[in-house]
Amino acid sequence: MFRMMAKSKIQLARITGKNLNYLGSITIDRKLMDLADIFPYEIVLVVNKTTGARFETYVLEGKKGTGAIELNGGAARLGELGDELIIISYEFVEEKKAKKYEPKLVFLGKKNQPEKVI
Repeated sequence: MFRMMAKSKIQLARITGKNLNYLGSITIDRKLMDLADIFPYEIVLVVNKTTGARFETYVLEGKKGTGAIELNGGAARLGELGDELIIISYEFVEEKKAKKYEPKLVFLGKKNQPEKVI
């Protein structure tokens, strides 16, 4: 049996931009994607801690080192600049491995720069 586990989380991310005139997605700084082991077009769950909104979308690669966290398309209606987000990626894991599984956690500080990676 396989379990769907949280592979990684980007914590304390702040929305830095919005583009309603796009088909949809979330743009994430490439450096943050690498730290959280998230690929372009990977499906993620986004939790807006400020509003309580939760939605799934796919990831677009943002410029490395910019701290970009941008909502695009319909997702742009689910948050405002400065809202705090949690971005969660998933992995299917065999049950035996799932019992000892630990996700990668990326905690951000000011300007969405990584402060701690676990």
